[in-house]
Amino acid sequence: MRVAAIVVAAGRGLRAGAAMPKQYLALAGDPIVRDSLALFAAHPQVDLVQPVIHRDDLDLFRAATKGLDLLAPVTGGATRQASVRAGIEALAAHAPDIVLVHDAARPFASPALVSRAIAAVTDAPAAIPGLAVSDTVKRVDAGGRVSETLNRAELRTVQTPQAFRLDVLREAHRRALAAGREDFTDDAALMEWSGAPVTVFPGEPGNVKLTTAEDFLRAENERMAALSDVRIGTGYDVHAFGDGDHVMLGGVRIAHGQGLAGHSDADVVLHAAVDAILGALADGDIGQHFPPGDPRWRGAASEVFLRDAVARVRARRGIVAHLDVSIVCETPRIGPHRDAMRQRIAAIAGIDAGRVAVKATTNERLGFIGRGEGMVAMVTATVRLPWGAP
Repeated sequence: MRVAAIVVAAGRGLRAGAAMPKQYLALAGDPIVRDSLALFAAHPQVDLVQPVIHRDDLDLFRAATKGLDLLAPVTGGATRQASVRAGIEALAAHAPDIVLVHDAARPFASPALVSRAIAAVTDAPAAIPGLAVSDTVKRVDAGGRVSETLNRAELRTVQTPQAFRLDVLREAHRRALAAGREDFTDDAALMEWSGAPVTVFPGEPGNVKLTTAEDFLRAENERMAALSDVRIGTGYDVHAFGDGDHVMLGGVRIAHGQGLAGHSDADVVLHAAVDAILGALADGDIGQHFPPGDPRWRGAASEVFLRDAVARVRARRGIVAHLDVSIVCETPRIGPHRDAMRQRIAAIAGIDAGRVAVKATTNERLGFIGRGEGMVAMVTATVRLPWGAP
């Protein structure tokens, strides 16, 4: 059976109190929408991932999802129900058998939960993850008086991803649209209204939905606590000056009377940053992953190498916490370009510029650097991984 996932990311998320929709806020370095999408993009049982976004968020979406294998996003509607319907219609041409519907604001769902969802809907039209209620729940009237104590053994709090046979879910959405019903808060409620049976399978306590600013603060603290394996890597690179009219440093083009010699663009800063990250991961060095004799990398922009190193960290569910750069050269002057370099390195690595330091010094006219024959960059990378990661 072909399995598709719809990730709904079209909401505004105003209760989070931020200047942008909550799904694009960073949590331990990554936008939460990226974590939610990456879960399905990397899952071996999921064939297609269909994002549904707000029409005003395309640039935010593209920046947050670089490198992920996704279908082109479609524009959502005024309600969650309309957004899911847009995702369903976009999937029609791909003809999946099963569709998983997931809220972008739930970035902590696990691959095991996705597998359970797929298994649960194999022999049923609809299946949803749920958790037993531990607190006593009471029904209260308009005057604040208790009218009934509910049997908590029969109650479940419901999560996503919810799993459906696509043809059954599509028909339920079309019937609801024809009936003028746009008020269902999840697809399970819509399926119940349509008369389809809905099965509940075990959810995950950690699969929380992030809604308020307090939710984000708590989740940030929990995520950072989970990334307890702190690793340090160092990188060193040197390039000689040669012909040219500029140098590339930290992804920034700086006019200069000479260029730096190298197989790629010879960005000594980014090369050292790559080796520092790979060192923290114990994953070889830049020459191992991008051999200097390979014609594919002739004249290549070194940001390609840094993006790859960062992707290796993210593949282990980790983050790059800090990059500390030191440049040693007589010329060009680094000071006027320091902030631009910090911003560019941060953008390539997908981290805040406050997590990138750039320092520079001369070699006091000593040695090959002092003679103006080349320059050196040294980088220290701090990487945080979940404890027990390889």
